[in-house]
Parts: sequence; C-alpha cells; structure tokens
Amino acid sequence: MNRPVIAPSVLAADFANLQSEIEMLNRSEADWIHVDVMDGVFVPNISFGLPVTEAIHKHATKPLDVHLMIQKPENYLDEFKKAGASSISVHYEACAHLHRNIHHIKSLDCLAGVAINPHTSVKYLEDIIEELDFVCVMSVNPGYGGQKFIKNTYRKIEQLKEMITDAGSSTLIEIDGGVSLDNARQLIRAGADILVAGSFIFSSSSPTDTISELKHVI
Repeated sequence: MNRPVIAPSVLAADFANLQSEIEMLNRSEADWIHVDVMDGVFVPNISFGLPVTEAIHKHATKPLDVHLMIQKPENYLDEFKKAGASSISVHYEACAHLHRNIHHIKSLDCLAGVAINPHTSVKYLEDIIEELDFVCVMSVNPGYGGQKFIKNTYRKIEQLKEMITDAGSSTLIEIDGGVSLDNARQLIRAGADILVAGSFIFSSSSPTDTISELKHVI
C-alpha cells in the first residue's frame, strides 16, 4: 500500500502570516498545497481568488491543487493556470459541459479533476472516469472548514474504486473534508490516494509533525 499524497488546505492557514505558512508547508512532508476557491454563489462562503493564489504560488515549492467551488469554472481555468495551478478540480454540480471542461484543463497541462458533493452519487462519473486524473470526494458539505466528517464517504470511495478498476483507469481518489488521524487509515484502506486536511493540520501544535503523521499513517 502506497503512502498517501498529503495536500494541506490553506483555507485554514493564518492569512496574516501567509508567506510563513507556505514556507512551513515547503519544509514539511506535504506533497501538494490545496487551494479552495469559493465564490459565495456555488457555496455559501467567499474565500479567495486569483491574487491570493498568485501570492501562494510565489512562495510555494510544492504543486498547487486548485479546487474551484464556483459557478461557471470554465471562465477562469486559463487564469488559474497562469496563477500557478498544477492541478484543477471543478464540481460536477457546477458544469453543464463537464467533458469539455476536463479537456480544457488538460490542454493547460494541468491534472484534471472532478469534485462531487456529499449528496452526489459516484455513478454520475461513470462515463467520464477514464478521462480524469483524480476525483475529489467531498466528505463535508463544501463552503466551510472544520466540519464533521460524513461517514457515508467510505462507501462512496469503495464504489468509486471499483468503478476505476473496472474501467482500467489510473484515476486517483482525493478526500476533502474532516480528514484527521482518526479516519485517515480507514480512508486509505477504502481506496483513497490523496488526503486534504485543513484545520486538523493548521490548528495542531506542530503542523509539520501532523503532516508527517498523516503521511506515514499506514
């Protein structure tokens, strides 16, 4: 069993000291830096956009994993690539033309992902699973950090893993929301490849140690 990709979410970082927070992640065993972009329309919160993403990229030595929780994400894909994104995920629920959006992301030389909300069945990805580099399974309702993990996520991961295997695909499974040392091992055993954690990491007494513990949890 491979070690998971750890992607700390900077939504939970100290924005008054953003540069030092990014430099801490650079020194840590984190693999990616997860950037949650919210528009206050698709989700009931506003986080940050292109200028902050550019500022993060300026100091980051790890790839930026940009999660677009916004309406009409296709209007901003090129801009987020220019801002420093290495991977971009768009929400199934926000895309009228998902296949077109995924190929647009790939044309930018970014990893292409689709995120699904807790109420969205994985079966809706069956016709596109082979096109995806990863699926971001939301294990909380998107919009705010620090929420309680939804246990039905384990079943969704198992269903998704079976779909990926049946398709002969190498698509990765990313889990976003409520990830901690209490559930990380079970998530990996269910089939998760990438763990996104925000408040669990940044609110700990030693974020670098917490990242290391998640990285080596198995």
